[in-house]
Amino acid sequence: MRKCQILRGTRLLRCHTSSAVPVIALFLSALLLSLASAAQAAAVPVPLGTAEPFVVLAGAGITNTGPTTLNGDIGTFPTPSITGKATLTVNGSIHAADAVARIAKDDLREAYNTAAGEQPPEPIAGDLGGQKLTSGVYKSASSIGLTGTLTLDAQGDPNSVFVFQAGTTLTTASASRVLLVNGAQACNVYWQIGSSATLGTNSTFIGTILALQSITLTTGATVDGRVLARNGAVTLDTNVITKATCATGGGTTGGTDGGATGSATGATTGGTDGGTTGDTDGGTTGDTDGGTTGAATGGATAGTSTTGGGILPSTGSDAILTGAGVLGVLLTIGGAAMLAARRRREA
Repeated sequence: MRKCQILRGTRLLRCHTSSAVPVIALFLSALLLSLASAAQAAAVPVPLGTAEPFVVLAGAGITNTGPTTLNGDIGTFPTPSITGKATLTVNGSIHAADAVARIAKDDLREAYNTAAGEQPPEPIAGDLGGQKLTSGVYKSASSIGLTGTLTLDAQGDPNSVFVFQAGTTLTTASASRVLLVNGAQACNVYWQIGSSATLGTNSTFIGTILALQSITLTTGATVDGRVLARNGAVTLDTNVITKATCATGGGTTGGTDGGATGSATGATTGGTDGGTTGDTDGGTTGDTDGGTTGAATGGATAGTSTTGGGILPSTGSDAILTGAGVLGVLLTIGGAAMLAARRRREA
């Protein structure tokens, strides 16, 4: 803005141009802080490393009762005990205190700590039944309970991530369920449990459980995800667990409300004797065929997915990259404005 005034005692006119630089600088600073906060607030996927192919991983052994189907690898370390094999169907590799299980347990520890450290958490308390939640990090200082139905809504973004943090236990009631809608995917749901987890009779659960101690699935409970216990045992009783696999190629994934009843076809043919080559090949084949088939056939479909709307992506590195692009454009505009202001002052 150009301002002029007559010099006292003369007929001379003195003009000056006020600078828009401070206003532009403040605007850009506020925008940068806003973009940083948005990127930081988004929940991000928890990297599982070599624990990814496992549907069951324990520290103190695996115990099974009744006909149980596991669509993925299973393992235990350091305790090698796996009981109830006669009624256990494993469409994947079995690793009982071998090198593969040891490395997977190391990666499980890292994944557990990563999930526990996701920020910033939104406080939750009491029972999650009857609630509908969008992507984010949710934390209970004590236990998490589920009676009835918990709905996880991706709002059309299949990359939406849901992270739940429990200070102590996770307990689900009989016939309780987790329902995915509007593009939410089981592969993007994580439960970090500070003690032990227990899934009730005939409950339908979604997501990867990372428990510090033990995990117990009671009769008829199904899981679309993983049950990974760092230090304790995993106890099974007539269950079906299918490894959660994210859809690729931009496909739409609806809600899952029918339980993890994935197909047993495409069973892994790799070795189970602990050999490095057999374990690696068997794990890969099982993950690709058995895991994918299970994900494609398991459960019912609820809700539809649409491509994400809005200006900025809601999660992960996409939000940061898009924010950086927007910031670059605004910096260019701001630079042009400052140059114009300087030229007006010099005129």
